[in-house]
Amino acid sequence: MAKKNKQKPPQDPKPTPEEENKLIESNEEEDKEEEEKSFEELGLDHRLIRALLKKGVDKPFPIQWVAIPLILQGKDVVAQARTGTGKTLAYLLPLLQKLFPSGSGSKPRLAPGGFILVPSRELCQQVYKEAISLVELCRVQLKVVQLTSGMPASDLRAALAGPPDLLVTTPKCIRDCLSAGLLQLASISESLEILVLDEADLLLQFGFGDDLKALTPTIPRRCQCLLMSATSSPDVDQLKKLILHNPFVLTLSEAEDVKDEVISKNVQQFWISCNTSDKLLYVLALIKLELVLKKVLIFTNTIDVGFRLKLFFEKFGIRSAILNAELPQNSRLHILEEFNAGLFDYLIATDDSQTKEKEQAIRDKDVDSRKSRKGAKTKFDSEFGVVRGIDFKNVHTVINFDMPSSASGYVHRIGRTGRAYSAGASVSLVSPDEMEIFEEIKSFLGEEEDNDSNIIMPFSLLTKDAVESLRYRAEDVARSVTRIAVRESRAQDLRNEILNSEKLKAHFEVNPRDLDLLKHDKVLSKDPPAPHLRDLPEYLLDQKTRDASKLVKLTRAAMGDNKPGRRQGAKKRYRRSRDPLKSFSAEAPKGVGKDKMKGEGKGSDFTHKSKKQKPV
Repeated sequence: MAKKNKQKPPQDPKPTPEEENKLIESNEEEDKEEEEKSFEELGLDHRLIRALLKKGVDKPFPIQWVAIPLILQGKDVVAQARTGTGKTLAYLLPLLQKLFPSGSGSKPRLAPGGFILVPSRELCQQVYKEAISLVELCRVQLKVVQLTSGMPASDLRAALAGPPDLLVTTPKCIRDCLSAGLLQLASISESLEILVLDEADLLLQFGFGDDLKALTPTIPRRCQCLLMSATSSPDVDQLKKLILHNPFVLTLSEAEDVKDEVISKNVQQFWISCNTSDKLLYVLALIKLELVLKKVLIFTNTIDVGFRLKLFFEKFGIRSAILNAELPQNSRLHILEEFNAGLFDYLIATDDSQTKEKEQAIRDKDVDSRKSRKGAKTKFDSEFGVVRGIDFKNVHTVINFDMPSSASGYVHRIGRTGRAYSAGASVSLVSPDEMEIFEEIKSFLGEEEDNDSNIIMPFSLLTKDAVESLRYRAEDVARSVTRIAVRESRAQDLRNEILNSEKLKAHFEVNPRDLDLLKHDKVLSKDPPAPHLRDLPEYLLDQKTRDASKLVKLTRAAMGDNKPGRRQGAKKRYRRSRDPLKSFSAEAPKGVGKDKMKGEGKGSDFTHKSKKQKPV
């Protein structure tokens, strides 16, 4: 058969030198335009710009560049962008500017002028701190208050006295205040100017729908409404129809003029196929062989699995901390502060949102038959969730020990790394039972079966030989971590954290520096770890694993993360003891005394043996 001559596609003619110069000039102009973008061009108040410069923020993110002018114009806005892209400042800056005192002639408000509703207490604390820091740097008289449903009625009444200009809280707390008469419907309708729903995709997903419906009749027609979300869902569309009026819908793809991405390109996503019984072995190999960058955030689906993982780590000398909804709020906040400060490198977080939903459905179904239960479990905080917008700082690796039950849950977990356009990585341990949800996640992220380019790639640094070299040790230790040991350690940790949270709360308010002495990564195991399990012998490591470990160490050194954090409690205590007014003494320094005695000769009345002289 005669071969067909394949015609080559016509090639574009090479540009002339003049055209090349024009292309270079146009690219340089685009780069200059991007560099020249600043907050001054957005119409922000000079006090806010000065505060941002003091915080080290000089250029707006793309979502801020587009959203802030629209919000200043009074438009309703729906901003959809992945976590860590600057959505908080995108609504907080124009909101504060609108609430700034306008001088004489303004009527006193009977209720807060602005509401920021968030799905969790931790996010409430985070937004409140950011708002307070901006207000203090701006040096304006603006009262910002945060409320949570666990506060006593007297504290709620005192916080709402005034009233405040800006209220940061959860939908449930707003409904409680309305029911208790601490907030009046008529006052809110008259005073409310701007309403923000942050992490809107989670507000309805986690059971705040009834609370928002109770608030909806009080929102005046003239009130500006903002909705911030990381993902799009039917819940977000429902909120749009419920509260907003002809909003501008912004996505990160429109702001950056690029293809929309659910997860940033800066985050490398990997997965490992393994049996459920081998997950402890694989996560041990990742950490002990130093194949992942610290700091590491590890997600589990249940609290018991989290404690089992912590006890397993302790046997190998790996220090870690636990974060779950069972712990008191003060302990959770301090755990986050210590982890963000780099005082420990491994945090095991329990994402039990789906579990809580199932338990709530069962309780609602069988409420009549379970009115009197003696062995009731510990109450969980319904306003807590580790994927609800919490700002974990400098997390380089996210490990999914258990896969989430939905694609949106995966997006929120991976969003804890790669924040503010920094680099990050994720490793998901996928068992055969979790392959169905894993395929849903890949489909949600836009990965096609026919496409060779995988969004979630196999983790090639971990070889089978390296895993098998640790199998005997891992399985031997895993057998020692029994259900009884998990239950006892869980009860012990809860008792310790309640003691730290409640009984020492007043002490920490008076002595905030003593919080540095409070450790959350204490060992829970009764038996100390075996010395031979702390370090891996060289003969267990193959050459490929050694090279991979060296590569990760070089990357860590290049990023400046090779120095572990230190607790400064002892050093601070030592410095306080050297206060010159408290340690003043009439005695001469030791060196001066010795030199003087040497010059006086043997006829001196002083003896070298006595270090201190008795007072006369």
